[in-house]
Amino acid sequence: MADSGNVRTIVWAGDHAVIIDQTRLPHEEVYVAIRTPDEMIRAIQTMQIRGAPALGVAGAMGVALAGLAIDTTDPAGFLAQLRPVADALAQARPTAVNLSWGVARMLAKAEAAAVPTVEKLRNLLVAEAQRVLAEDIAANRRMGAFGAALLPQDGTVLTHCNAGALATGGYGTALGVIRAAVEQGKAIRVYADETRPLLQGARLTAWELVAEGIPTTLITDTMAGHFLHKGAIDCVVVGADRIAANGDVANKIGTYGVAVLAKENGVPFYVAAPISTVDLNLPSGDLIPIEERRPDEVTHIGGTQLAPTGVQVANPAFDVTPARYVAAIITEVGVVYPPFEENLAQAARLAAAE
Repeated sequence: MADSGNVRTIVWAGDHAVIIDQTRLPHEEVYVAIRTPDEMIRAIQTMQIRGAPALGVAGAMGVALAGLAIDTTDPAGFLAQLRPVADALAQARPTAVNLSWGVARMLAKAEAAAVPTVEKLRNLLVAEAQRVLAEDIAANRRMGAFGAALLPQDGTVLTHCNAGALATGGYGTALGVIRAAVEQGKAIRVYADETRPLLQGARLTAWELVAEGIPTTLITDTMAGHFLHKGAIDCVVVGADRIAANGDVANKIGTYGVAVLAKENGVPFYVAAPISTVDLNLPSGDLIPIEERRPDEVTHIGGTQLAPTGVQVANPAFDVTPARYVAAIITEVGVVYPPFEENLAQAARLAAAE
C-alpha cells in the first residue's frame, strides 16, 4: 500500500478502513485496521492519521463505519443514531476544517437520500466515503500540475511540516506540487524543516522524499532564516489546515515564522490546499480555533524527557499566517492570487460547479 508518492494513507477494505500508522514512521511501516467510529476518533486524536485532507477522508470513513454499526431497520431511526456519532467525529480535532467538511458531506448525503431501506443507506455511505477518497487524490494531482508551473526549472524549495501523500488520500498537496514538478523534468531540491514538536518534517516529509529519490536536506526549524537569507531557497511551499475567506492560513506551528522570513528575503511563499480547506464562513484567521496539545509532546522526544519536571508548557499545534505574506494559494481549480477574499470565493464557486 505504501510507495512514496503513491502511499495510500487510508483505504477502505470491504467493511472497515485501514490506515498507515504515522506515529511509527519512519522506522516501522505499520498498518492498522479501523473498524469503529471510536477507533477512528482515537486514531485522529493520537495522530496515527493526520493532515487536513486525510482527516477529511477519515471523517467520511468514520461516518461510513458508524452506519455499518447502527442496528435498526428504520431509516429515520438510523439517521437519528448517525447524527451524534458524526458530531463526535467532526469534533475529534478542531483546527483542520476538512474533518468537519468530510463528516458534513456524508451526513448531508444520507439525509438527502431517497432510499427505502437502511441497507441502502449503509451502502450509500460506504460508496460516498470511497468517492471522497478518490476525489481527494484526483484533486491533489490537479493541484500538483497547477503548482508545478510556479517552481523553477532548477532550484530549491523549502517546506514545513508534512503536506505529502501521508497528509492526504495520496500524492500530496505541497509535496504533490514538488512531485509534479519533478515528473515534468524539473531539477528540484528540497529543504525540509524538521517541524517541532512532533517532527513531521524529519519523520514524514523526509521519508517520502528520500523514498522517491528527490534530493532532500533536513534542517531544524531555526535554520530556515539562515538559508533564506543566503539565497539558498527559491520558494516556499506549505500545506494548510484551514484558510479563512480573506486568505489567512492556519498551518502547523512555525509556518508563520517561515512566511515572515520568506517575505523579508524576497522569496515567494505559496500555500497548496484543496478548496475543502477554505472556510468561507470565517472572515479572518483570527477566528480559526487553534488546537492546544499535550505538554509531553514538547518536554519529551521519543519517550525521553528533555525538560525539567514541573516546567510550564505551551503547545499550540498551529499558527495563522496573515494573507499579506502569501504570494498565491494553489488549489485543484487553479492558482489563486490576491485579492484573496474575492478570488477564493470565485474558486469555491468553480469547484462546486465541477
